[in-house]
Amino acid sequence: MSGRFEARGDVGIIWIDNPPVNAISQAVRVALLDGLKQAGADSAIKAVVIACAGRTFMAGADITEFNGPMKSPGLPEVIDALDAFSKPVVAALHGTAFGGGFEVALACDYRVALPNAQVGLPEVKLGLLPGAGGTQRLPRLVGVEPALQAMVSGDPIPAPVAHGMGAIDKLVEGDLTEAAVAFAREKSGSPRRRVRDRSLTANAVPAGFFDEARRRIAKEKRNLFSPQRIVDAVEAAATLPFDPGIQRERDLFLECARNPQSKALQHVFFAERQVSKIPGLPSEVKPRPLQSVAIIGAGTMGGGIAMNFANAGIPVTLLEVNQEGLDRGLGVIRKNYEATAAKGKLTAEQVETRMGLITPTLSYDALAHADLVIEAVFETLEVKKKVFETLDRVAKKGAILASNTSYLSIDTIAGYTSRPEDVLGMHFFSPANVMKLLEVVRGARTAPDVLATALDVAKRIKKVGVVAGNRHGFIGNRMLEGYMREGSLLVLEGATPQQVDQALVKFGMPMGVLQMGDLAGLDIGYRSRKDRDPATFEARAGAVADKLVELGRLGQKTQAGYYDYPPGNRTPVPSGVVAKVIEETAAGQGIQRRDISEQEILERCFLAMVNIGCEVLREGIAYRSSDLDIVYLYGYGFPAHRGGPMFWAEHELGLPQALEKLREYGREQGPRWWTPSPLLERLVAEGKGFAQAV
Repeated sequence: MSGRFEARGDVGIIWIDNPPVNAISQAVRVALLDGLKQAGADSAIKAVVIACAGRTFMAGADITEFNGPMKSPGLPEVIDALDAFSKPVVAALHGTAFGGGFEVALACDYRVALPNAQVGLPEVKLGLLPGAGGTQRLPRLVGVEPALQAMVSGDPIPAPVAHGMGAIDKLVEGDLTEAAVAFAREKSGSPRRRVRDRSLTANAVPAGFFDEARRRIAKEKRNLFSPQRIVDAVEAAATLPFDPGIQRERDLFLECARNPQSKALQHVFFAERQVSKIPGLPSEVKPRPLQSVAIIGAGTMGGGIAMNFANAGIPVTLLEVNQEGLDRGLGVIRKNYEATAAKGKLTAEQVETRMGLITPTLSYDALAHADLVIEAVFETLEVKKKVFETLDRVAKKGAILASNTSYLSIDTIAGYTSRPEDVLGMHFFSPANVMKLLEVVRGARTAPDVLATALDVAKRIKKVGVVAGNRHGFIGNRMLEGYMREGSLLVLEGATPQQVDQALVKFGMPMGVLQMGDLAGLDIGYRSRKDRDPATFEARAGAVADKLVELGRLGQKTQAGYYDYPPGNRTPVPSGVVAKVIEETAAGQGIQRRDISEQEILERCFLAMVNIGCEVLREGIAYRSSDLDIVYLYGYGFPAHRGGPMFWAEHELGLPQALEKLREYGREQGPRWWTPSPLLERLVAEGKGFAQAV
């Protein structure tokens, strides 16, 4: 059942019932129109309430309609019918009223809500703008500036905040339907109070407001198409009568829908919902109970991991080998919380509550009660062996033992215990309290309920958990090797560090690959490269970085790496020393430096990554290509408006073109790493895409 009409005395209720979130499907749109017709035809009905059964108001569009034409009636037809209706209409809001759901509410005369409800217009996150009057009504209701901010951010607005803005007329406690009916009865017989009839005063917008908004948003939403179209639509609300403004909104909506960014962002939307669907993990498998966590290592990573659990209200025991390290780690955690409080995002009381959830210790015995133990120690098997052998002795039966390793074999680590079924990888990304990705590494003997628990933990601490198989580097860092290798080789072959990095930043990456190396520390891979034959491509690619390390240029931490970093400033400055090192290294390898185009930089960096990604898929290390995209979006800052590296290769470049480029670079530079993945060759030969890869 999608809807029904109920008469309560002189108030009609249009009930929407489309579980689980009352998405605005075709049937819901029909139910809204039918309800309005029934209420309009009944002279005993003096006012109408639109209410929703279940846990929420209409939470937005029906996502099953995203990939095809909208079925009639469209939502604008429903909104037009609300505008033409002759009796007062009240929207009763609970749960979430997002997107089209909020636009329905905005087309009503009044809005009442429970205090824990949320409203919002999140279309920008799909590369769109509100297309059913939201850009024209919200500014008339709350003012241009707050309306623009709400639509450009797309973030949920708590009902009390929306009430303060003027978007909600009344907050009610208790029975929402009864309160909404009583409110509607008060308004029965009153003239319509349509939002469309409100006008923005001539001085509602300061001179130059929209030009300044465009400049600011261009910086905040770099390279994004739809935020600028939202500015255009809100400007129409401020400068045009309502109906021409609506036409302008619809024209701009179509511009957004046709832009490739919308397809990419919708891919991300669906990809994020796919990652938790694990083939071979039965739905009846339930997570293990988790009420306390222990973290081994109070360094930057361990402290950040501990913050995630404290933020979620889960008690954490934090272990370090000495008091100095423990005190330093706790000090960094407190400093991070206090910095957040200084921005007004936490109260002093909340800071203390979260710090109070973290119990420091120097003894492994204090971990005996933990349901989950995560080690975040040095990235060597020797150290991890000692940790897991100790955990095997002290951790309680059924405790999950997780490693935060970035590269090392989970099966090897599990072998250090007598309970390999309880062991898996939980790879957080730095800074762990900020980055959204959690790479969950499934070992050969990891129990199904252990995997289910890790994915449940990811949700509880507001991470996106992506399952990876056990292979060196898993998903993210394995693909990263190709990206970093090509960035380094491009510098040897003729590009400057700033040329490489600027091309990648222009593409949409948060920073270039060489600046990223400076941030992480150039010494990280130094020892492993030194152990390799200097004739290998890995060693050749790392030759410049190794020479910089030997000069004491380790990156930002020494104020010098590929770039110079003035004291107190993390802005990279080109270095003459580095230019000389590059030239000498290239000459020593017999490389004739040449001009390199921006296109070559992008193709080589990203195609190297994508080709490895194809191997990750072929080997079954990842379940879907979209999982690889999510890893790069949330772990490495790949621009969401390009959909992820695999989506970029398939939809921006095209898989046949990607394959030809790989072969072309192989012909020019030797097979090296440019031997195309057999999976890519098969997909192109069969005319298929990544969705048919597995």
